Amino acid sequence: MFYRPADGHPLPHNPFNAIVAPRPIAWIGTRGALGDNLAPYSFFNAVAYTPPQVVFGSTSAKADRDGTKDTLSQIREGGVFSINLVAPEDLAAMNASSAPLPAGADEFIHAGVAKAECETIDCPRVATAPATLECRLVQVITLLGEANFLVHGEVTGIHIRPDCLKDGRFEPPARLTRLGYRDYALIEQLFTLDRPPGG
Repeated sequence: MFYRPADGHPLPHNPFNAIVAPRPIAWIGTRGALGDNLAPYSFFNAVAYTPPQVVFGSTSAKADRDGTKDTLSQIREGGVFSINLVAPEDLAAMNASSAPLPAGADEFIHAGVAKAECETIDCPRVATAPATLECRLVQVITLLGEANFLVHGEVTGIHIRPDCLKDGRFEPPARLTRLGYRDYALIEQLFTLDRPPGG
């Protein structure tokens, strides 16, 4: 089949976010005048090594956050955020933290997530995450469409859970990924591939 997104599609669910998959999940912690916030975002990836940089997409808005969501509103306010990887055992908590709670509600408490402080920024992080990236905001780019934004951050600190380091490599027991729709997957089998000379 072929369709033009501007014209819609004949399927019962939009296939776009299931096509670009699997995607890592950024479980983002923020702090603002109303308190702490935690929410998952699956339009997320790393984009540069030196300095290390990440981006994530914020889409849609809440009525109590002036054209965006709690996460982006608080990042604009404080200029920092933490990106926590989601351990498989935290799947239910991650899902619970996606609830559209009122501005000022603490999803760490709502979802029963252990909270810790970051080292380089004034921001909460998930204490049990396999890894956490402490980030300073570089820029927010307005994207096409209503309430679509790209958030660009520089990584200023990295936490790695000790059991996720093996022989000097970051190797968590499994990686939770988003596949689109309501589908998720665990990546548990790895293989290595040598690049061509000079690659």
